[in-house]
Amino acid sequence: MSIIADFDQSTLLAAYVRSLKINLHRHNGPQLISACFHTVVVPNASNLNDEGSGEDEDSQDVSYGESTNSSLLPVGHDDISECRTDDSVQPNNDLTHLGPDDISRSRAEGPVQPQLRVFPKTLHGTRNRAFNASWYLDNSWIEYSISKDSVFCYACRHYSLPSAPSSIFMSETGFSNWKKALCKEGGFKGHSKSDHHRSAMFAWKQHQMVMQTNTCIVNSINKEREKKINENREYIKTIAEVLLLTATQNIAQRGHRESVDSNNKGNFLAILEQIAKHDPLIEKRMNAYSNAKYTSKGIQNEIIESLAEMVQADIVKEVRESEVFSIIADETRDLQKKEQVSLVIRYYYNGKIHESFLDFRRADSLDAAGLTTLIINCLERHGLEYRTNLVGQGYDGAAVMSGKHSGVCTRIQDVAKYAFYVHCNAHCLNLVIVDSVRSVSDADCFFSLLQKLHSFMSGSYVHTKWLEIQREMYGGHSREIPRLSDTRWACRYAACHNLLDRLPAVVRLLQEIGLERNGDRAVDAHGLLGQIDLNFIGLLVTFSKVLGQSKFLSDMLQSPSLDLAAAVSLVDALLDTLQHYRTDAFFNLVWAEIEKIAVNCDVTMEKPEKRQSVSNKRLSGYLVTTPTGERRIDHHDKESFQKHVFYPVLDSMMGELKRRFSKPNCKIMKGIQSLHPQSSTFLNEDLLGFAKIFDSNVEDLAHELHQIKRVLERKESSGMKRLTTLLELVNFLEPFKEVFHELFRLGKIAVVIPVSSASCERSFSALSLIKNHLRTTMGDDRLNHLGVLSIESRRAKSLDMNEFLKRFSVSHKNRRIVLF
Repeated sequence: MSIIADFDQSTLLAAYVRSLKINLHRHNGPQLISACFHTVVVPNASNLNDEGSGEDEDSQDVSYGESTNSSLLPVGHDDISECRTDDSVQPNNDLTHLGPDDISRSRAEGPVQPQLRVFPKTLHGTRNRAFNASWYLDNSWIEYSISKDSVFCYACRHYSLPSAPSSIFMSETGFSNWKKALCKEGGFKGHSKSDHHRSAMFAWKQHQMVMQTNTCIVNSINKEREKKINENREYIKTIAEVLLLTATQNIAQRGHRESVDSNNKGNFLAILEQIAKHDPLIEKRMNAYSNAKYTSKGIQNEIIESLAEMVQADIVKEVRESEVFSIIADETRDLQKKEQVSLVIRYYYNGKIHESFLDFRRADSLDAAGLTTLIINCLERHGLEYRTNLVGQGYDGAAVMSGKHSGVCTRIQDVAKYAFYVHCNAHCLNLVIVDSVRSVSDADCFFSLLQKLHSFMSGSYVHTKWLEIQREMYGGHSREIPRLSDTRWACRYAACHNLLDRLPAVVRLLQEIGLERNGDRAVDAHGLLGQIDLNFIGLLVTFSKVLGQSKFLSDMLQSPSLDLAAAVSLVDALLDTLQHYRTDAFFNLVWAEIEKIAVNCDVTMEKPEKRQSVSNKRLSGYLVTTPTGERRIDHHDKESFQKHVFYPVLDSMMGELKRRFSKPNCKIMKGIQSLHPQSSTFLNEDLLGFAKIFDSNVEDLAHELHQIKRVLERKESSGMKRLTTLLELVNFLEPFKEVFHELFRLGKIAVVIPVSSASCERSFSALSLIKNHLRTTMGDDRLNHLGVLSIESRRAKSLDMNEFLKRFSVSHKNRRIVLF
């Protein structure tokens, strides 16, 4: 009985590497060789020296010699049993032995055992004898040659040692003595008992087992390598997902000290350590004694950069498919005193208007030339065609941006002639309110008093007492008087609304503090209480209503999906509302509300007696509005308040709205209005002038206008809901864009022209969260990439991590970790 002993794994691996080196040297290129090494321990088999002897004259006696006692015999050629993982690649030592062409020529073919209805007969002694197919069942190693009418030993031909003795079963002619085939000491049985046949058979079976169980050395190495690669991929994925989480949540990644003995290594390493408690793979890599943990700041920057570039590539891909786009830019100063420019792209894609953040860029120069170069370089870096596809620019009203002769908008129009400039409508509305308040002295004093109230009630003692009075009078949730914003005047509505709702509590608070013995606090309370009169309440009610309407318009103007035509419609709606406010009927309702609040707050409504003022005789015949040096006059009666406060505020606001928002002579505004379904000029001739500006084919557009009117009429008559917005019109045209090519293009241009720069303002909010007081040393590139991941968090969270691994493996310069 043979006993098989495999080499240990290190010996196998070393032998495999040596053979691979030899192959590479011989063939000057990579070639896989899989080698399975086995040794055979053969006992003393002196009684099996002969393969068999026969009494017939045609029998052949072959002597094989003696085998060594307990000798170690490698199975296979050159002490190596070769196996293949790819049948198309022949092992170097899988040589073809002697024999006819109609039997196996290599190990991969297996023994050839044809099934014939009648095998040829030959004369042996006195009888005709033939091969019997049933012999295949008892002797699986037999293969039959039809051309030679003889059998051969498949195992000995392919798996015997080079030093094995010759045998008729391995010769050119083969064994064909059918009379002696089943002889006990010769023929098949005699050959089966020989040592070299047993070794060859065992090598064959081992080879079959190796191939079936896929346990050869190359597959073992490949499996180990694949396992290592999968572990590397999972580890890098985990690191990337943790960085992505911290970026989208605006959490700092690094700590002050990240050494092993540090108590606070930062959020990134802390989260990884927490994951390692539940993941053995992460724990193994984190605790490894090596410098390839991939947690350094350099690797963090590379991973964050790859993730941000994937988000930017997704945005650029959508912009290119949309073709036309607009840019929105604004500038702010971060905590490091660096000027950061935010660039947002507005485009139409997949039935929606998108305003996607593209970049934070440090501005080294704040003049028009420097900012223009910065914006154009950013567009070129992302491969956006701005010369023909840029159709809009949106900035604030700063002179460097909006200058007609050498501003940024003019310089960009020199290289992108379709880039129509739009002054941010949200900024325009803010300027409307500012100018309206400053033009009426009583209104200006009212907001100054409102700010004084906020400052007084923010003190710790006063604020505690303020909360107690609110709980006593109203119960439930307490309200605050928010600080007034100098740049967002529409947000002052919250201060007016809260004060109007809690005015009785404010009066009571000032009265109680005024009775206390604290000198400074009591004096301030008396002074503020004396200012809360009928005139103050009237202004409070007036601005609560006016700013309430303005805040609605402000919120709508900041919507990314709003188009310019809808913005104009909203401004017109606000003008109509203010015009309605300027009626005696509405003022009577307002005055009734003022009187009711005055009664609740114990504010006197009697007009105080004052000395009659004498006008200068030299000014007789002139209309005097406000004489120089005249003190503020309190308008306590209805007529005086209506004439000198209420109407002036409304008139000033309506005048500013018309001045800043109405552009009747602008062909672009007329063209956009003619594309709005609810406009009185819908699809009329004004659209032709709009088309000429963007070099559209006017003749084709005229035919398309005629056809689209008929199509809309048929659709509406068949039950389709009437279109109400410009975006709905573009969505309706998109399935027919090949037919209405010019009209669809103009519709896309109309919806992508920017309305406001609110998206840039929102990016500045993210900037303040990313680069806070604890992270002021952050580099510009890291800030930009974190800004992309934070602002475009919806895209970032949907990234394909497998695609990230491909990008990271290409861009990563250190090859110590294999990912593919």
